[in-house]
Amino acid sequence: MLDNADLGKLIIRLTLGGLLLFHGVSKLLNGVGFIEGQLASHNLPTILAYGVYIGEILAPLMIILGYQTRIGALIIVFNMIVAIALVHSHQLLSLSSNGGWSLELQGFFLFTALAVIFLGPGRYKLKN
Repeated sequence: MLDNADLGKLIIRLTLGGLLLFHGVSKLLNGVGFIEGQLASHNLPTILAYGVYIGEILAPLMIILGYQTRIGALIIVFNMIVAIALVHSHQLLSLSSNGGWSLELQGFFLFTALAVIFLGPGRYKLKN
């Protein structure tokens, strides 16, 4: 009963996709102005900010549904690397006020998506 790798993969997919989707919905409701500002401060085209919808809405839905899961996970890995580089690079080696790594959330999304790339979707998925 407890030896069910496919159920474990589903739980990981639902957790990663579900938690990241909240960030995407927030950006859908509130806009991407902050990201545009970050891109502009790095002399990058602000139109790239709209890519966050791919990384935080489309890719999480792919992961949740188990449709092209590895591609969705790869998109999330790229999205998190960009987020860390643009906004959080100064926190790479710092701890939060409660003693945890300052980038725990970003690290969770990045490394869990990386694990999903290697694990695949498991049995509980949409047929591709």
